[in-house]
Amino acid sequence: MSELVAGAVRVDRYRKRMTITLIVMAAIVIALAIAPYILDPSITSSWIKLFYLITLATMWNLLAGYAGMVSVGQQAYIGLGAYGLFVFNDLGADPYTSAIIASIVVGLIALPVSFVAFRLRGGYFAIGTWVIAEVARQIVIRFDALGAGRGRSISEYTADPIYRNLFIYWLALGIVALAIGVTFYLLRSRMGIALQSIRDNEVAARALGVKVNRTKRIVFIISAAGCALAGAVICLQAIGVASPSQIFSVSYSAFMIFMVLIGGIGTIEGPIIGAVIYFVMDLYFSQLGLWYLVVLGVLAVLVTLFLPKGIWGELSERFNFSLFPVGHRLVPTTPEPNETVTGRR
Repeated sequence: MSELVAGAVRVDRYRKRMTITLIVMAAIVIALAIAPYILDPSITSSWIKLFYLITLATMWNLLAGYAGMVSVGQQAYIGLGAYGLFVFNDLGADPYTSAIIASIVVGLIALPVSFVAFRLRGGYFAIGTWVIAEVARQIVIRFDALGAGRGRSISEYTADPIYRNLFIYWLALGIVALAIGVTFYLLRSRMGIALQSIRDNEVAARALGVKVNRTKRIVFIISAAGCALAGAVICLQAIGVASPSQIFSVSYSAFMIFMVLIGGIGTIEGPIIGAVIYFVMDLYFSQLGLWYLVVLGVLAVLVTLFLPKGIWGELSERFNFSLFPVGHRLVPTTPEPNETVTGRR
């Protein structure tokens, strides 16, 4: 539904602003894609982490910020994505193709998992997702071919370091562009309205005919596949090495929550801003050790107290502006005297 004319107002979907947004996004992606040919490799290599952080934050925000499913177990799919990389690489696929195949398989795995997870609500759902992540880790360490509890590395990963970093950079860039693009598309579709109605009041949404479980399941699967892609990139950036204790760490979920809450939950821009803030702090202050974690905690508390909607959430509300228009607005219109009220779907 693009526009509805009714009396003196019509519903506007920000179509012009959406077109501008898409053009700007495409230009940014193209500029970032050619950046390795212009900038020093040490600079662009560090951006790989920023790309997968934005991907993780966007996927968690899609799950919690729009569907109301607060998960602390997304590390399950990060770990499965990384270990799926090993599985399909052993079967003969190159590491980058293996990452894509692994994400698809992890998305399929998330389908039956959702039937278990959706039997839980609220805090029980959050705890349940953490338990699922631990179950996934325990299953992985039972296989000697996957390195058991020791971890393992990609076999025959002998590509030239320069080309390897370049391919990983492009893969990470493609993943973050896909994550933001899919989120933007979903939120501008009817599913976006359904998601927000579920988040606000699931019972009312169901009463109005929204297919709650199906909608939540689609988002659950998309989030799992996106986290799996990010997990594969994390593994590739670590020269194809992963261990269960590291890749299945609950700290990933903690950082996702931190980035989204700092930036602004329930917005597309918020996770991007939160990821950039966390990336810069990690880049320059991680050497402080435990004090670095203290600073992160203090920042999270301050933002929660004084900017409860996050940095972008507060800015967006104050100035009534968004870079990714996904809502609606009523625009005054003056119909002709004998004009018939029409609508387009």
